[in-house]
Formats: sequence, structure tokens, C-alpha cells
Amino acid sequence: MESAEALRSLSDLPLGGRLLVRSRVDWRTAVVSKITEEGVTLSVASPKGRNYRLRRTAEHAVGVANGLHYLISETGENWNENFAVYDSRW
Repeated sequence: MESAEALRSLSDLPLGGRLLVRSRVDWRTAVVSKITEEGVTLSVASPKGRNYRLRRTAEHAVGVANGLHYLISETGENWNENFAVYDSRW
């Protein structure tokens, strides 16, 4: 696998690669579940225990902070300021 600094776009992440994604209200964990010519499909974890899918272009920018990959969002918010709180029972 490539070094963290070499990753610049979503297509650089491998299948099964984990990253953080900005939802409407908070940041959530996601996994690269499918890579096609049209784009990349992400499986995103919901705080209530469900998953949903997002499709993004392969050229979507990916940032790296402290070894964690995250999709660059339009909001200027840092991912650790508003991270989703998951159900602690699991």
C-alpha cells in the first residue's frame, strides 16, 4: 500500500479502506465498498447502528490527519470537533 502522504483522491484508497465522511450534522466512519469507472461507493455507519451508501467521484479529494483519511468537505469544520457518537452498547 502507498504511504499516507501519497493518497490524494478517493480512487487511491483500496477496497475496504476506511475513512471519515461528513454527513449533514456530523462526521461518520465509512468504508470503500465498490470501485467502478463511474465512481466510488462508500458504506457509511450511522450512529443508530444502520449503514447507508454514498457514491462519490473517483477524483474526490482525500485528506490525511494523524494517520486518518477523510473526505474533504465544503464546510471548514475539523473532523474531531463534531464526530458522531455511536451506541456504546456495541
